[in-house]
Amino acid sequence: MDPSGFIGIVLALAAIFGAMIIEGGEPASIILPGPLILVWFGTIGAGIAGNTLKDVKGAFAALPKAFTATAPDPGATIDTVVSLADRARREGLLALEDAARTIDDPFLRGGLQAAIDGTDPEDLRMILEDKIASKRTTDRGHAKYFADMGGYAPTLGIIGTVIALVHVLANLSDPSSLGESIAGAFVATLWGLLSANVLWLPVAARIKRFSDLECAQMEVTLEGLLALQAGANPRLVGERLRSMLPDEPAKPEKQEEAA
Repeated sequence: MDPSGFIGIVLALAAIFGAMIIEGGEPASIILPGPLILVWFGTIGAGIAGNTLKDVKGAFAALPKAFTATAPDPGATIDTVVSLADRARREGLLALEDAARTIDDPFLRGGLQAAIDGTDPEDLRMILEDKIASKRTTDRGHAKYFADMGGYAPTLGIIGTVIALVHVLANLSDPSSLGESIAGAFVATLWGLLSANVLWLPVAARIKRFSDLECAQMEVTLEGLLALQAGANPRLVGERLRSMLPDEPAKPEKQEEAA
């Protein structure tokens, strides 16, 4: 599991409430039922209104993964593909049928099985590229829902503040309570800004980032499968695939020292 999501949100909340305490504020003073109900339920409702029900279900289903997912390891995938390419070059593609059943990655397993079944390389590329595009589109839809909520939350917070200020102005006959009432009126704006910038927008960005990493790994897998199917040299396959990784450039071959 990649813990950066939990670490980031906890750190942001600690900074907000820590600053409040340092300034002499009381964190319990912002726990007001009205603003909380308006901002949280209003934001979720506005998000539902702007998306399909299928989008909403998919987005909330993807929420746990956004915090518990592990960043993909394309290096391990490359090692697997190179090993398969070496065996395929020595024994032929059909010899990989047993190995295909033991692969955990469904994208690699399905692509390898299609290659073993004799799928034309161009057709194989088209099928795998369509799967990558479909995943990217689905993940973008999930991220969009939370990004939309990040846009709605501050506005709903302002609506809550306006509602509260209208109530304050309607009760000017009691000057002793004006300060407390006006302070409470801005709680909704605080929750709108806080929820948008500490939760909804980071979740949207995290879903998109993990989607980009997973799609990049799938693209590496695609090129590896096509090279494997073509019977390319395993060493060259490894170099080619590693050159596709931004953080792991291809390793140059060591030159033999002149005697």
